[in-house]
Amino acid sequence: ATPAQTTSAITSAFAPLINGDELQGSLAEQLFQVSKLIAERALVGGDRQIFFAQLGGFDTHGAQVLPDNVLEGQHAQLLKQVGDALAAFQRAMTNLGLTEQVTAFTQSDFGRTLAPNDSLGSDHAWGNHHLVIGGAVKGKTTYGRFPELTLGGPDDVGSQPWERHGRWIPSTSVDQYAATLLRWVGADEATLDRVLPNLPRFGSQRSLGFL
Repeated sequence: ATPAQTTSAITSAFAPLINGDELQGSLAEQLFQVSKLIAERALVGGDRQIFFAQLGGFDTHGAQVLPDNVLEGQHAQLLKQVGDALAAFQRAMTNLGLTEQVTAFTQSDFGRTLAPNDSLGSDHAWGNHHLVIGGAVKGKTTYGRFPELTLGGPDDVGSQPWERHGRWIPSTSVDQYAATLLRWVGADEATLDRVLPNLPRFGSQRSLGFL
């Protein structure tokens, strides 16, 4: 494809997020640029690249939801940005014919408690969920075990009444998550053990199977 055709393919994918020639949302802006870098991957050098984009604001100790509508608020707005930007990015990869060669995934430092606090927010927690998107992904399903949504239940790390907030004990490790992605880009087993030294602690399931 010519540079003009490539630019058109990407711009059309992100068109729903463009208002007055401006992309709406910092994540969309970043993924738009990543799309252009992928399209011109020959200029980047090498046959494998990892691109990083970020969106902050999820540390929602307060105002996570609106007082009169728990489906609206800061958290819902952030997730809409994530969903809209990833959808546009996937459309761009489809337009470029690169869906099988590109996988997008999310990562986070921490999760949030199930129980809200007194400020219409939630506090730091442990287990959470991630999205993996791309033509190589065995999608339309959930990998791992969904927690039992019971405060003080078998998946809540809290034991005393005052600490039962829904800080879920993960059923899947980030090491297994990373190993699955790294194996897809060509890492062998020895490399996985070197870069993920805790991986052997999680038994024989070194791949989650989503790629």
